[in-house]
Amino acid sequence: MGVRRAQGDSGVEVATLAEQDDEITVIAPLADFWADPTRYLSRPPAGPTVPAASVERVPPVLPGARVFCIGLNYYAHAAEGSFRDQELPPYPTLFARWPQSLTVDGAEVPVPSNEEGLDWEGEVVAWVGAPLVDASPEEALASVVGYSAFNDLTSRRAQKLTSQWILGKNGDRSGPLGPLVPVAEVGDLKQGLRLRTRVNGETMQDATTDQMIYAVGDTLSLISHTLTLRPGDLLATGTPAGVGYSRTPPQLLQPGDTVEVEVERLGTVRNTVVGNDRRSGPGGLRSHADQPEALTP
Repeated sequence: MGVRRAQGDSGVEVATLAEQDDEITVIAPLADFWADPTRYLSRPPAGPTVPAASVERVPPVLPGARVFCIGLNYYAHAAEGSFRDQELPPYPTLFARWPQSLTVDGAEVPVPSNEEGLDWEGEVVAWVGAPLVDASPEEALASVVGYSAFNDLTSRRAQKLTSQWILGKNGDRSGPLGPLVPVAEVGDLKQGLRLRTRVNGETMQDATTDQMIYAVGDTLSLISHTLTLRPGDLLATGTPAGVGYSRTPPQLLQPGDTVEVEVERLGTVRNTVVGNDRRSGPGGLRSHADQPEALTP
């Protein structure tokens, strides 16, 4: 995960939980980690161990990283929305998030002032660990160094205002991201990792990752034929059925609600929704992606 130490000027660092849960061990500065993530993930951390309470947790995301997102990547989710009567295209719908929209487990997520609430979208994120140019699907998948649980919290009103989804997908702190779990500990998503989203303890989404329509390797390969992917770029792989807006009546997250995304082998991302008056509160105007230190599990 990303961490920033309270003392000193070390800047953003990547760290891992130490043997004691109340401590972390620093792996490397953020830029150094993403210069060779495979090396750092394949050896024991060699940095100092410090109290977990002495650091600020932030996503291990480079300021210049690209966050690509797949829309409509589960058949049941496509069927529950406005695309239910349409044939799925041969290529995925892709949109972007800014790194500044990302946050961490435990952060408060504000509802924008012109929204009736936020919608939940439990997902898995894949982390690119090597440059990709015109890569084959096999080469692209081999470049993935880890996965994280993710909640693509969405402002539905803003999303539907225009034909592009970006506005509704980039609310402040609307992208809670779990720790990066090395791919060796996760395996292939086609094995079917269980993904569940809960709101105030009630299960809203329950699916497995083998139900995805567009595979990680295929999608990264597609992107790499147009633009160069770099270490530290992310791919959010889409959400299954069970989102709030498709329910009768629609259900959206309100201030005070707790939302959790739990993914097998990746852990749980848990966040509390707050009102717009907390938009510049804890973790607010300060950009996590601009000022991170990173932590892996």
